Amino acid sequence: MKGIPEMQRPTLAAVLLLLTLFATGQSALATERPNIILVMADDQGWGQTGYNNHPILETPHLDAMAANGLRFDRFYAAGPVCSPTRASVLTGRTHNRTGVLSHGYALHRQERTIAQALQKAGYATGHFGKWHLNGIRGPGVPVLATDPHHPGHFGFEQWLTVTNFFDMNPVMSRMGEFEEFEGDSSEIIVDEALEFIAAATEDDRSFLTVIWYGSPHSPFVASEADQIDGESERSAHHHGELVAMDRSIGTLRGGLKDLGIHENTFVWFCSDNGGLKGVGHDSVGGLRGNKGSLWEGGIRVPGIIEWPAKVQPRVTEFPASTVDIFPTIVDILGLPRDSMLEVVDGISLEPLLNAEIGRRSRPIPFRFQNGAALIDNDLKIVTERVGSGKYLLFDLEADRTESHDLFAERPEDARRLQAALEAAVATIERSQEGADYPEGRVTREGPHGRFWHDIPEYEPYLKDWQSRPEYQNWLRRRTGRQPKR
Repeated sequence: MKGIPEMQRPTLAAVLLLLTLFATGQSALATERPNIILVMADDQGWGQTGYNNHPILETPHLDAMAANGLRFDRFYAAGPVCSPTRASVLTGRTHNRTGVLSHGYALHRQERTIAQALQKAGYATGHFGKWHLNGIRGPGVPVLATDPHHPGHFGFEQWLTVTNFFDMNPVMSRMGEFEEFEGDSSEIIVDEALEFIAAATEDDRSFLTVIWYGSPHSPFVASEADQIDGESERSAHHHGELVAMDRSIGTLRGGLKDLGIHENTFVWFCSDNGGLKGVGHDSVGGLRGNKGSLWEGGIRVPGIIEWPAKVQPRVTEFPASTVDIFPTIVDILGLPRDSMLEVVDGISLEPLLNAEIGRRSRPIPFRFQNGAALIDNDLKIVTERVGSGKYLLFDLEADRTESHDLFAERPEDARRLQAALEAAVATIERSQEGADYPEGRVTREGPHGRFWHDIPEYEPYLKDWQSRPEYQNWLRRRTGRQPKR
């Protein structure tokens, strides 16, 4: 190396060291992508957390997650019942666009999903728990391997799944093979999810893990240890399911710490719709309405993001929705925009993770059965019957119980939001016809609304399932026999 002083000449060892450091740096960059966990309760209302001051329910693990993460006080399920919101999580789109008009509707196979996008990016993808996007109604049964809408068709390489709600000692489907389990359903699926997570971590793979609980959906079945003393039987079991679910959140968070991956694991918790009536205590924290309605009590739900490496812990009033989940993940991971369909309803919340960002740039649309609504920051416009010409307008900051209609008092806002809602309804209707798909039409619709006991592939299992408490009444109804009193 002529012209270079002897002391400045790189030795072979130094060159090898530099190459090793470069390779190590490249490896570190490759593993910096966060793991993603999406967790969703089934019928947990906005008021059913300790941090929202529920009168009897304690949720220490959700409270700890909220204290260590970004807690949304205005987080919205995209639909007021279960299947619609699940469709929105996977697609970033309000549910009517995707074929899922209500519970028991099948997700269009032409949709692009978050699991497909992350699978293409090299993530391990797993789904655990309730599915309810395959057009089947009734209490949850194992998903068939031949089901044309099972999770594998939407990007999940592993799945342990049931069609709908499930409780103690469930029978589930592992990639189409039926298995019976003992114990609380929330704890079962978290334990199974942690096995999947541990295996992905061992293989040095980032992962997407979707955990969709069956709690606290009816029928309410909690262990004696989880039931709350002094409550009616219905209340004790309902709230006991939430006690067990909260404990499983603690198991999940603890498992991530034990694996040494909690710092760079992004966990998003929410519920699929608002809370229920008649469960012993107010489930919606004083909001108007309950599950099944587009009032705040039907769509406002608990929402928390925990990501210790990035999220600045705090409480935010920024209005956000399940339609924002997919766009946010696309933004965080730098995925191609065409990971999603061109028409999406959500926005990326990535800038919100560390600081407040002012007003929401795009309203949140809702369309369910006869009604529709639009939330534009503090304002909300509602019509209980699309096409009726009748609208109500509320300022949610001043009137969170939606008690004072401002439609006549604020004509400028009323006109603006009425036009925006009518435009949203029109574009949603075009989407329902398939306008957003490359083919310009829906190539496969449904089947929707089938009961599993009428599907021939389940016939061999019906005799054995007659002894299972979660199925007895359904099967007796099918044969025209009334349950014994």
